[in-house]
Amino acid sequence: MKTTLNKSALALLAGAGLLMAQAGSASVDAAKAAQLGKNLTPLGGERAGNGGAIPEWTGGITKPPAGFKVGMFHPDPFANDKVAFSITPANFSKYSDQLSPGQEAMFGKYKTFKMNVYPTRRSASSPQRTYDFTKRNATQCQMIANGEGIKNCAEGIPFPIPQNGQEVIWNHKLKYKGSSFSRFANQAAPAANGAFTLIRLREDGLGLYYKPGNTSENINSILLYFKQEVLGPARLAGQVLLVHESLNSVASPRKAWVYNPGQRRVRLAPNVAYDNPGTATDGLRTNDMTDMFNGAMDRFNWKLVGKKEMYVPYNSFKAHSGSVKVKDLIRPNHLNPDLLRYELHRVWVVDATLKAGQRHINSRRTFYVDEDSWQILLVDHYDGQGKLWRYSEAPSINYYEVPVFWATIESHHDLKSGRYISGLLDNEDKPFNFGFQSAPSDFTPQNLRNEGVR
Repeated sequence: MKTTLNKSALALLAGAGLLMAQAGSASVDAAKAAQLGKNLTPLGGERAGNGGAIPEWTGGITKPPAGFKVGMFHPDPFANDKVAFSITPANFSKYSDQLSPGQEAMFGKYKTFKMNVYPTRRSASSPQRTYDFTKRNATQCQMIANGEGIKNCAEGIPFPIPQNGQEVIWNHKLKYKGSSFSRFANQAAPAANGAFTLIRLREDGLGLYYKPGNTSENINSILLYFKQEVLGPARLAGQVLLVHESLNSVASPRKAWVYNPGQRRVRLAPNVAYDNPGTATDGLRTNDMTDMFNGAMDRFNWKLVGKKEMYVPYNSFKAHSGSVKVKDLIRPNHLNPDLLRYELHRVWVVDATLKAGQRHINSRRTFYVDEDSWQILLVDHYDGQGKLWRYSEAPSINYYEVPVFWATIESHHDLKSGRYISGLLDNEDKPFNFGFQSAPSDFTPQNLRNEGVR
């Protein structure tokens, strides 16, 4: 594996990370934090290119293209880019140093799988306020409760110069997503012949951590309020899931409720966590695979392996387009490769292994996290016997009206059964609404009862 750290540094980093995860992580000193916005990007990526395909980060997308209006699907600012080359089942071994085991398994299993590689565009950007608070966090933010909580953090990325694997995952969990949003998270799990039933989902979220003036200490340990309603098909319509996601899963574990329209009842749902199946997923996605990873980290040991240059889904504006139908995307075995875009980027590699005595369907997971945005772009999942089982990827774009770099699709492939599920398929509805207005009172169990429609 090609990394930007030598083996001795990696060994020291892993050892230090384990100690900090146990004792509460230390923030970096002012001298290191001063690198942010200079030789490091404001969020902690390497500003410089690699002397080849990866260019220098020059700010990402700083304004929408001409003609864009809020509420539109996002026009592709790189529509004139041409495919540089394609990675296929016939040639993927030439690129193995820049591919994950899951990607290689996809090439080995499916003759139709292909990755069209385009010029690398470091388009990720965030609001200036996020940059300012990220720099503040670098010298103040700390992990507590064996890495299950944080303190002295506000608004920005908590650990832009990460010292261990848990800090990298916290950066993904706390990346700016707008303080309030609404989206269609429609999902499809096609059969072997490509036939599918679209599950229509609407999701609303309110992130208190991102609200100006809030800190990790004054928001009652709530990271995110989240509500998901099933809109169709008719046999599932009316089911609602409500989640209160915590900033400290030890002091205040996640709380969840479900509304069942047949019973007209709201009840606690303690199983909405870890490896329990997600809503209407045919068992192809667990709850903690939502947003590539979410929730408590306590069942795994987290090792920061280092950085690697990899071909990852990036700037996926073509797949995001409102002119693309869901049936254009869904194909047998995988999404339509001609609508996807891959680029060479540097990613942080974090290896999570199941702790002795803990239970989870995965014995190990490896996460590949974009250095410019802290978005998890790829995940390799291993079964209880340590064999590669699932491969996940998150084609992402810059939602430049915010701006935020975030997934526009999430796909999870079961390499044993040959099935997959894709979510966030909003092409025939509306794109993310980051101007959605909500308040904590909209995310209470009583509110679920009041909103029950059947």
